[in-house]
Amino acid sequence: MHPIGSAVPGAIAELLRGAPMSPGKVEFAWKTAVGPAFGKVTAVRLEGKTLFVDAATTHWTREIRRSSAIVLRRLQTLLGDNVITELTVRTR
Repeated sequence: MHPIGSAVPGAIAELLRGAPMSPGKVEFAWKTAVGPAFGKVTAVRLEGKTLFVDAATTHWTREIRRSSAIVLRRLQTLLGDNVITELTVRTR
C-alpha cells in the first residue's frame, strides 16, 4: 500500500495532460510546480514553447532563475515534455 500523497502528482499530471491548453491550465501547472510563495509573486504566459515568468521583484526573479531547472522539469512532468522547453524570467 502506498501513501495517497505519492499518487496525487501522477493523478494531477494525467488530468492536466488530457485537458485542452489554456492560460488557466498553464497558470495552474505553474502554481502546482512552484508552490504558493512563488505563485503569489509571479504571473506567467506561454508563447510557443517558452513560458514567460514575470516576477514581482528582482529578489524573486533571482530565486526563480536559481530554481529554473527544477521548475522546468516539474512543469514537463505535469504538462508533457514538449509543451514547455524554456523559461524566461523577468522582473515586472
